[in-house]
Amino acid sequence: MPEPSRTSVGTVYLVGAGPGDPGLLTRRGFDVLSQADVVVYDQLANESLIRIAPASAELIYAGKTKGKFTLPQDEMNRLLADRALAGKRVVRLKGGDPYVFGRGAEEAEHLHAAGIPVVMVPGVTAGVGVTAYAGIPVTHRAASSAVAFVTGHDDPEQPPGQKDRAPVDWNALARFPGTLVVYMGVTRLAAICRTLIREGKPAETPAAMIQSGTLSRQRTVTGTLADLPERVAAAGLGPPALFVMGDVVLHRPQLRWFEERPLFGRRIVVTRPAEDSARSAATLEELGAEVLTAPTVTIEPLSDFSEVDRVIRRLDEFDWLVFTSSNGVSHFLDRIDTLGFDLRVLGKAKLAAIGPATAEALRKYRLRADLVPAEYRSEALAEALSRDARGARILLARADRGRTILKDELEQVAHVEQVAVYRNVDAAELSDEIVARIEAGTIDWITLTSSAITERLHGLLTLEARSRIGREVKLASISPITTSVANRLGWTVAAEATEFTWDGVVAAILRAERPGS
Repeated sequence: MPEPSRTSVGTVYLVGAGPGDPGLLTRRGFDVLSQADVVVYDQLANESLIRIAPASAELIYAGKTKGKFTLPQDEMNRLLADRALAGKRVVRLKGGDPYVFGRGAEEAEHLHAAGIPVVMVPGVTAGVGVTAYAGIPVTHRAASSAVAFVTGHDDPEQPPGQKDRAPVDWNALARFPGTLVVYMGVTRLAAICRTLIREGKPAETPAAMIQSGTLSRQRTVTGTLADLPERVAAAGLGPPALFVMGDVVLHRPQLRWFEERPLFGRRIVVTRPAEDSARSAATLEELGAEVLTAPTVTIEPLSDFSEVDRVIRRLDEFDWLVFTSSNGVSHFLDRIDTLGFDLRVLGKAKLAAIGPATAEALRKYRLRADLVPAEYRSEALAEALSRDARGARILLARADRGRTILKDELEQVAHVEQVAVYRNVDAAELSDEIVARIEAGTIDWITLTSSAITERLHGLLTLEARSRIGREVKLASISPITTSVANRLGWTVAAEATEFTWDGVVAAILRAERPGS
C-alpha cells in the first residue's frame, strides 16, 4: 500500500530505533528519519541516530529522567497530533520496536482517531537483539521451540494496581515450556524469581541478566533462577537491563561474540575533524569500542577563493599536482566544478598523494595517483618527488596552515607554488561530558592524528583533565612528529602508529591492548 501523500495534514512515522546499537536501525527507518521535519525521541534511542535528521528538523526529547517522564503520554499524543496537523512530517523514534512494550499502539490509535495518517516502521526489539548480542538465542532446536516476551514493570508479589495494564499471569509463565524474556525486570528481579519458583518453575532454570545490551558497555551475568538476583546485585547491574531464562542460556559460552571483540568495553575519544570522524568511529566501533567524537579542529571552506580560482585557470602550467589530505582533494576538485570546469582542466599534470586515504579520495573523482610514498608523511613525499619531479613545476594544494617542510624541501629541486584550498579552524570548546569523563578517568584512549590537533586538545582541556592524560587516559599517536608535540606538552604516548594513517593508529591501539598477540 502506498504511503499517504503529504497534504495539509502531515504524517506521523512510528520508527523503532532498535535496542541501542545504531547500526541496528533499519534501512527504512534511516530513510524516514533523514527526511523528518520533527523528531520526537526517547532515552532508549541512540543519540547518534538523531544526527541522521536534517539540520532543520525540530528535535524534541521525550524520555525519562530520574523516574519522571518529561512528556506524559497524554501530552505526547497531543504533541504528535499538533505537529502533524501543522503539516509536518513527524518521526516518533522509540527504542526497540514501537509495538513491543513501547506504547506505540496507543499513540497510533490516538492519531488514527484524530484523522492523522500513521506509518509504522518496525525495529529490532531488545528481546531479540540484546539476547543475540549476549550470545543467547531465544529459540534453539535442542533447547526451546517457543519464546514469551513479558513486562516485569509491576511487582508480582503485590496485587495488580494498574487498571490500564493487562496483568501478567506468572502461574502460566512458570509452566511455559520455552524461553522467558522479561523487559524492565531488573528492579523486580528478586520478586520475579521468587514468584516463578513458588509457582513451580525449577529453581535451577538457567537465567541471565544483560545490561546495556548491544552497546560497548554491555554486561552479562548468568546463573540460575535461584541465585541470579544475588549475582546481579553483586555485579551492580541496573537499568536498562533484560532478564532471560531457559535452557537457551546454556548456549552462551559457545555463541558469545560481541563481548569477545578486541576493543570491547574500551572508551576511546576521537579528536579528528567532524568530516573524518564518522569513518574513524565506525572502525573502532566494529572492534567493540565505545567511541566519543571530540573534534578539536574543524574543516571549513575558504572565505576568499580568488587565489584558488586563479591557480585553477592556469593548471596547464603545472607538471605535478600534490595533495596532502583527502580534504584537500575534495575542496580543490569541487571548486573546479563550481567554476564550471571539469577534470580536463587538470591537463597533463601528474598527481601525488601523501597516503592511501588521499589516494582513495582521488579515486572517488575517477583519478588515480601517480605517486604515493612508501611512508605516509611529508618527508617521504618530498623525497619521492625530489627524485621524480626534479626541475618540474609543482602545485601543492593543502590547508591554510600546517608544517611547511614539503614546500621547503621541494623548492631545492623544483619550482613550487602552494595554495590553500580549505581552512583548519580551532574548535571553540569540547563537550562538558567528554571533559568530565577525562577528568574522572573513565576514558581509556584519546587519538592524536596531527600536531595541530594535539596542541588544540591541550588548549581545550582543564588542568585536571590534562593531568589525567598519559596516565589513566592513554594516548595513541599517528606519527613520531605528533608524538614529539605531545611529549613537549608533557604527555606520554602509549601507542604510536608504524603506518602513518588512521588504520595505523587503530593497529597501534590493538597492539597496546593485546601485546604479543
